[in-house]
Amino acid sequence: MSDRHALFDVVSPGLQTSVQDYPGRLGLQSKGFFPAGPVDHLAFRIANALVGNDPGAAGLEIPMGRLRLRVLADTSVAVTGAEGSGITLNGAPLPMWETVRVVSGDEIACSIIKGPGFRLYLAVAGGIDVPVVMHSRATYTMGGIGGVEGRALSKGDVLHGWKAAAPPRLRVPMALRPPLVNDWEIEVMRGPHADPDYLTEQDWKDFVGRQWKVDLNSNRVGTRLESHRFGWARASGGVAGGHPSNVLDGSYPLGGINTNGDVPVILGPDGPTAGGFTVIGTVVHAGLWKVGQLRPGRDTIRFREVSLDEALALAGRTDYTTNPHHFEEL
Repeated sequence: MSDRHALFDVVSPGLQTSVQDYPGRLGLQSKGFFPAGPVDHLAFRIANALVGNDPGAAGLEIPMGRLRLRVLADTSVAVTGAEGSGITLNGAPLPMWETVRVVSGDEIACSIIKGPGFRLYLAVAGGIDVPVVMHSRATYTMGGIGGVEGRALSKGDVLHGWKAAAPPRLRVPMALRPPLVNDWEIEVMRGPHADPDYLTEQDWKDFVGRQWKVDLNSNRVGTRLESHRFGWARASGGVAGGHPSNVLDGSYPLGGINTNGDVPVILGPDGPTAGGFTVIGTVVHAGLWKVGQLRPGRDTIRFREVSLDEALALAGRTDYTTNPHHFEEL
């Protein structure tokens, strides 16, 4: 296409920076594909809104930081998400949560993210152009598809996009910025394998009543929590296996809290689509963004049970936050 041009030269790729779009590949779980897409969909959609894109346009997910990009074309960018990254434009602080003009030759860089939060999101006017694979540009790390050759960015990659008119310069008001903390409250609904058939009533009370530490071995596939010995309402999994957490294979939802023995795991966008372990709860849509900002090895969670009506109301509030009509003009 004549309006396609080079946007960024990847000087330093960071830990696992990837191209994502939202909502990823929906409707393909029966074929073995979780949707991929951003772990923090809220910060991702806000970044796109700040540069005049459709909320789902392809952008960058940057866990842990350490990214350095050389700008190859005059355009507008926005960076949202975790705090304490020291993100700069040509060595000077780059303001987050607002539209920023950049020109060819500029350099965008960040150090290790100190937090609170764990992931940054960078959107560019017009979006990033990578091949569409099964209706999405999102990188699915488990399947090695989407994004740049199905992988995280590497040094020397050149990212392309489309020329776009300069969007109005906007800033997200402080009141609309998602609150980032180290000790999180995350909203859940009971899963298909909660009490009374699988967990005991006391197990569920323990699940929503205790503070869970996020395990260091967490990623886009799943956020592992510290192990906990539930009492269980049954002695074993029967024909599915010896441990009460075993079930005959069933499908898994995005945000499902999968219990593999004594280890709960919140399934992320690159997770498995099915398996033989219980799903005792599910993080609601409006709470999923928080999972994307959990720092492995440091942050803690308390789960709060909500009703379907409350989950839907929270989702509506999240959509309100991503509407650029509620942003400030600069």
